[in-house]
Amino acid sequence: MRDWLVGLAIGIGLLAASWALLILLARRLPPGILRDLAAFVPDCVTTVRRLRRDPRVPRRAKIAILFAGIWVASPIDLIPEFLPVIGPLDDIVVVALALRYAGRQVPREVLLAAWPGEPRLIERLLGPPRPTPPGTTDDPEHPSI
Repeated sequence: MRDWLVGLAIGIGLLAASWALLILLARRLPPGILRDLAAFVPDCVTTVRRLRRDPRVPRRAKIAILFAGIWVASPIDLIPEFLPVIGPLDDIVVVALALRYAGRQVPREVLLAAWPGEPRLIERLLGPPRPTPPGTTDDPEHPSI
């Protein structure tokens, strides 16, 4: 029993050390697409935490965002994490889809305020802002007739 616990502790320690090394290396990357991709998942986790607590976010969007957060945190993946480059791909796709769905449910300025990273990344993910139909306003205080 003790050997199993020692093995588990060593495994957890190696996993934590590899994450720390990856974070350190990601911070040393020159500005560009690789650095943006390395920061994408941590920025998504921060965004999920912020949106989960925001009262302006509808329940459906919170559920989608929570699902994406659980997916990223889950040790079970479609593509194993230890595979270089493509390992985190399933996490990125699920988070991107959930944020895109939330982008249709949540006011754009709320999502942009919750995003800690480079704004152009979340804007690219969300796509162009949808124009408001003629005769409507974005102001809930003064709805159009």
